[in-house]
Amino acid sequence: MKKSKTNFIVFVAILGALSGILMFIKFPIPIAPSFYKLDFSDAASLIGGFAFGPLASILINLIKNIINLLIEGTTTAFIGELSNFIMSCALTVPAAIYYKKEHTKIGALKAMLIGIVSLVIVASVINYYVVIPAYVNLMNFPLEAIIGMGNKIFPAVNSLLTLILFCTAPFNLIKGILVCFITFILYKRVSSLINGSK
Repeated sequence: MKKSKTNFIVFVAILGALSGILMFIKFPIPIAPSFYKLDFSDAASLIGGFAFGPLASILINLIKNIINLLIEGTTTAFIGELSNFIMSCALTVPAAIYYKKEHTKIGALKAMLIGIVSLVIVASVINYYVVIPAYVNLMNFPLEAIIGMGNKIFPAVNSLLTLILFCTAPFNLIKGILVCFITFILYKRVSSLINGSK
């Protein structure tokens, strides 16, 4: 048991550091305003969740945001970091919970599908009710300007709701699919390394 706890701590720390590094490699994609940036840091926390359970995912997501804050600080009054933590957990924790129950390749695919659906729903709700209103009220960023950024991409975007429907939800759908694809390719190799150290 002691060795298992040691492995948990070691691999969570390693994956948390890796996730933190991956978080610095981010880029916008043309279907959403530029403040939505895609990175693959959640792949590390998803791998950790599959290997060690949902608590590992939560801790890895926490570590990566702490690393990001320590190195870059915050330019969003902690709104961006809190949002990233919540949405990363929305993807990785439900997936890790399900995979713990069905520990097979099919189970992994189902788990990732659950995680993607969870991410899209949570990201849409959080952006609509919390994140974007927080930017508007705490950072004095005009809502009209945010909607205008979406309108330049999709003319149908003319309100916060349509911004969520046409930009936020598709962005997180693509992000979830790409993160899960990377995880699916890498997990077996990483799992062999983790199991070999137990």
